[in-house]
Parts: sequence; C-alpha cells; structure tokens
Amino acid sequence: MKQLIQPGKGDSPVLMEVPAPQLQRGQVLVRTAASAVSAGTERMVTSFASKSLVGKARSRPDLVAEVISKARRDGVVATAQIVLNRLDTAFALGYSSAGIVEDLDEEVAGFARRDRVACAGGGYAVHAEVVCVPKQLLVKIPATVDFESAAFTTIGAIAMQGVRLAELKIGEVAAVIGLGLVGQIVCQILKASGCRVVGVDVDPRRAALAVELGADAATVHPEELKELVAAHSYGHGADAVLIAAATKDDSPVALAGELARDRGVVVAVGAVGLNIPREPYYKKELVLRISRSYGPGRYDPQYEEQGIDYPIGFVRWTENRNMQAFVDLLASGRVKVAPLITHRYPLDQAISAYQLINGAIKEPYLGVVIQYPQRAAIERRVDLPTVQGSPERSTPGQRVSIGMIGAGSFATGMLLPALKKLADVELAAVCTATSMSARRAADKFGFRFCTCVEDEILGDPSINAVVITTRHHLHARQVLAALTAGKHVFCEKPLAINEGELGEIVRQIYGRAAGSRLNGDNADPSPWLMVGFNRRFAPMARELKKFVSSISEPLAMHYRVNAGYIATDHWTQDPNQGGGRIVGEVCHFVDFLTFIAGAPPVSVFAQALDNHERYREDNLVATIRFANGSLGTITYLANGDRSFPKERLEVFGGGRVAVLDDFRSLELVQNGRQHTTRSRWRQDKGHVQEMSDFVEAVRASRPAAIAREELLNTTLATFRMIDSLRSNQTMKIDLEEFVAATLAKPTPQPESADSAS
Repeated sequence: MKQLIQPGKGDSPVLMEVPAPQLQRGQVLVRTAASAVSAGTERMVTSFASKSLVGKARSRPDLVAEVISKARRDGVVATAQIVLNRLDTAFALGYSSAGIVEDLDEEVAGFARRDRVACAGGGYAVHAEVVCVPKQLLVKIPATVDFESAAFTTIGAIAMQGVRLAELKIGEVAAVIGLGLVGQIVCQILKASGCRVVGVDVDPRRAALAVELGADAATVHPEELKELVAAHSYGHGADAVLIAAATKDDSPVALAGELARDRGVVVAVGAVGLNIPREPYYKKELVLRISRSYGPGRYDPQYEEQGIDYPIGFVRWTENRNMQAFVDLLASGRVKVAPLITHRYPLDQAISAYQLINGAIKEPYLGVVIQYPQRAAIERRVDLPTVQGSPERSTPGQRVSIGMIGAGSFATGMLLPALKKLADVELAAVCTATSMSARRAADKFGFRFCTCVEDEILGDPSINAVVITTRHHLHARQVLAALTAGKHVFCEKPLAINEGELGEIVRQIYGRAAGSRLNGDNADPSPWLMVGFNRRFAPMARELKKFVSSISEPLAMHYRVNAGYIATDHWTQDPNQGGGRIVGEVCHFVDFLTFIAGAPPVSVFAQALDNHERYREDNLVATIRFANGSLGTITYLANGDRSFPKERLEVFGGGRVAVLDDFRSLELVQNGRQHTTRSRWRQDKGHVQEMSDFVEAVRASRPAAIAREELLNTTLATFRMIDSLRSNQTMKIDLEEFVAATLAKPTPQPESADSAS
C-alpha cells in the first residue's frame, strides 16, 4: 500500500510503498477513502524537517541543552550517533481521515466490518491506504455524510473543544480571530449554538466565506472588528474571543484583550504568540485558556491506546464525544465542510498538496483533501531490490540471516548499526507495528523485505535468527513463537514481565519432563535464546572481570545507578506493558553483578523510598547474595540530576579494588598500584561485541554467550526483588524450584496473539 511520509533530513514528503499494518489489540483496521491535510500542523512538520542542523538547533534550544548535557555524560561519539539517528527519523503525515472498517479486534465493541467511520490521531489516522486506529479515536458516520466531509472530523473536534472552553451561551457574542479552516468551523459551531459571531482575517475571501456560511459579520481590519463587536454586544464587548490564527506574532492575543468584555474569556485554539499585555487582561480580569487539541483524553495513553473511557458523569465531553458531536452537526447540515474544500488530490498526486501548503504552488487554499483508490488487495509485505554493496550470500551453514521484530530508536541507533558492520550477515527482514517504520528501517539498513506481520519472518525458512526489540509486554510471546519456529533468538531485555510469562519460556526450554536438565550442558542442538544484557560485553567490563577472576574469596560490590526520572504514566512504568523499571532496567545490573561475581543470585532484600505520588518503585536499594557468598548492592535512583554520570560500580575483594565509572573510566588498584583506563570520546556499553558474539554463536552452531540458566535467574531475581520490596522480607531466588513447580502445573490454554510493536 502507499503512505505519505516526511523524511527527517531536509527532504520533501514522499509517497512510499509500505506493508499494510497488522490488526492490533483493541484497534480497528480501516481502508481509507479520504484524508484531510492540516495546513498548520503538517506545514510545521515539513518545515522543521527541511531546516538545516543549525536551523533545527535554533528552533529547539531546549533540545540543544539536552544534547550538550548528554555529550558530557555519555561521550561525544555516542551522543552524536543518537542525535544523527533521531534527526533521520521520519514522520507519518496526517491525523484526520475517514473510510470503511476492514477488520477489527474481538475486544472492540460497537463497530462492525463495512462500517463507515471517521478516524483521528497522529500516527494512526495517517495519509495511508489502510490505517490501524484505537477504538477511542473512531466514530461512525451516517450515510448522509460523505467521506470528504467526514475526513475533517478531527479538525472539527479541535474547533469543538475550543468552543467548549469558551463556555458561551445562547445569545452571547463571540469574536473569532483567524478565519482559516479551523476558524471557519469554529464560526459555524458557534452559530449552531445560538451565538452571535463576528470574525477577522487578513484574506477578504475568507472573511466573505465566513459570512456566507452564517457568521453575522467579518472583516479584514482589526479596528473595524472592534466596531462590529461593540455593535453586536451593545457596547459591552465580546463574551469570548477565540484565536484560531497560526502565527508566532503576539498581536492576536493583544487584540483579543481589547475585544473581550469585562471578565470575558480568551481561548487560544491555534498556535499563536502568547506574550500577554498586562493592562487589558488585568483591568478586565480576563481568563485566558489554551485549548489542548480535540478534548479530554488527548495525550492520555490509557484513554487513547488502552480504551479506558472517562465516566460521562465526570467528563461530559471527551475527544471521542467531541468527534461524534461534530459528525452529528455534519449530518444535520448545521456545519458544512464541502464549501471549505478548495483542493482535492488523488493519492498518487498527494505531494502537490504539500507544495501547495508550503507555498511552492502559488494558489489560495483552505481545505485540502487526499482521495484514495479502493484497490482489491493490500500487500502485507514489501520486497526491496538488492542493496548495492551488501555482502554476497554464502552457503546457509555459514550465513546468519536475521529477521528483526521491532525497529525503534534503540534498535536503529544501536543494534542494527552493529549488525550492519558484521561480515557474512544478511539482514533479511524487518517487522514493526507501523508500516512507515518497517519501510524506513528496511531502506536504511538494507533488509530484503519489510512487513507488519510476524509470521512473514517466522515462516521464512531462510531466516535462522530472530532479533526482538519490541515493547516489553510482547517479548515473551514473541520469544516463544520464534523458538517454536526453530529460530535462534536474541531478545532485548527484559525476557518477561511476570512469572507467568517466564514460566511459559521455561516450559519451552526444558519441556515438562526435562527438569533434570536444568544444570546440564548448555550446548543444546535445539534453537537457543540470548537476552540483551550488553554490559557484560563491554571492553572495560571484561577487563574488570579478568582483574577479579583470580580472587578466591567473596566479593563486595556496589552498583549506583542515577537512572533519571520517568513519569509514572510512561509505558515503561505500566505493569502490563513495560513491567516497571525493576523488571525493565534493573535486570541489567543484576546480570552484570552476576557476571562479576561468577555465581548466580540466591536471595534479595529490597527497600524503596516512600514517595509514590511522583515515583513508582524506582528509588530503591537492593542487596543480593550470590551462591559463592558475594554480596552486591544496587542503588537505583530516579530522584537525581540527569547531568550527573549514570552508573558507577565499585568492587572490593582479595586486597583489590576496581571502580568502573559510567563505562568511561576503569580504575584497578592492587598492592598500592593504580591502573586507570579512560575513554574520552565514547562510552562503550558492549552493544557491538554483544551482537558480534550472538552472530558468531549462530554461525558456529555453538552455545549462546550467556547460559540460559543465567538469563532465567536474572529475570526471576527481578520478580523476587519486587516481592521483597513489597513484603519487606528477604526473598529466596531458586530457579530449580521455580522450574520444577512450573513443569508440574497443567499447561495453560494459549491466548490470542498480539502483533509486533
């Protein structure tokens, strides 16, 4: 299928062939009939992408400060790699469309195949032939509303939310500054609400159109607007002023202060300069409100992604209810979108729409629509031409053919560049949840094909290794599917986010009757598993390990992690999606201490700071005892300053001291002598060596670099750490007991699978 994409580096939008999205849990597949181009938002996106590096830095000085801080902390080279990768990130254009339901998840109620619907949401209702949209961002449209008009539903909901914030009543007077697309719709909604409406715009054609569509008066002169407001309000001033202009200039907010009555309301609907003049706002005691998109629920992942609605008794108008109200106005004829549409482009000519809104085509415009062909078949995978310079294929026994499931910023910034450098490795296929990211990763790294369907990778006999870098809640299921398909698996941490998932992996690895193999040889001819515990592969980590490996007595280890704050509503903090920071990141440090100690963890005691309103079990101290008597303390903190170095490990034992400081320096002290290794320009946490070891193990048909018992032990240790934190008791970590108990249980019935993310 085709989709409009804005590359990250200075290019114009492109129409790209991408795989159709896979149906996701709680979502609906929609075949697009029409989509609306938002001149303000999409012009801003394309304009930012076209800027030079210096221009982007000037427009976002806040991000420049973050980059400088990161460079000081993590090194110039590592920071540069991350920044360049981010700058190369493409954007999916579009957020307002309409079409026909193609398929829907069984959990979605209230919709059926062939329903006509309006779709909303950046990243969801994109300019593509098929889109996958959460149920809260969908509303049905009646047969009396055409697809082109319905394609403006999201934009209409933005206008609706601005009107609601104005809290106007029948007979009150509203002034609208800016009569573009949103301003025109605002005027019509206000008239449908029984208000008197006057407006202003620099374009006389837009002013005339507003009057034609029902506004009481409109002008191009701000001074004349003041007179119109006075005439319609009997000299009192506007009850509310809605600013629908898109400009960095502060003159609209200043004009609004002059137009509003005493204790009136000013609502900023568009992106406008907000340097507020004190005198009129103070003297009139005006209320300024900034409208946040299309209503309550916007930017709330629990509402938009998980489908958790707000009770109507507490939140009358959500973004979905605003969308439905706008569709009702379209159906009744009280709001008309068709007269606002000035340009229509077939999908194959959609690039012209951006030449129009960016000024390359010198024509006046208002509403811009993209029209879609109704093709019978939509491709689930896109095969790419052979990439020049890619390694020649060798015999299957020698070549490592990799299928990548997930291609987010970590995969594209760390793992894929490392894999790309390795000899005799074929990047065969990439699968992601979104069509655009799959195609972009395929183009950038030279994959043979891209898809949004995992089975395209798992069912390909030429692929012998799968790398999983999706969101945490998908890892266990995808690991099981890949192992069942006979593929060797590299899974980025964590391996699982709960004991149930870990138990299913245990069943897969050992089998119900194979508990005696727990301590057996790791060299198993069946597909094997590796987890992305990269720190043990770092050059400084291996040097530290060599330094302490001859010590015969237990070690004392202290690992301090200045992890930084992550909001409690971030997906990594969600126990059902990210598993929380202990499962999702502290596992790294458990594994590293296991590596240094040379023995598995056998018990853990953890305590956390009591500040649950801002934090979620991510300020803690955990003490781990290892089987050889070594002790390790992990101090994991979210309440520090990110500019301070993140990690510091101190190891004491056998008359020796080792200090690893943020993988930038390593101090080794013995017999009064100190040896220091420093890396000034880069921070190497082992990602390249980790990928190299993984590939070599697949190629040589030898065991994975980390024994499976260590992977399982580390994961189990994080679960026990949480148990200890909540019970205030020391918890035993006994993998053999866990395996035996798991294998003794009845096999659970399989659940329906989610797709890649």
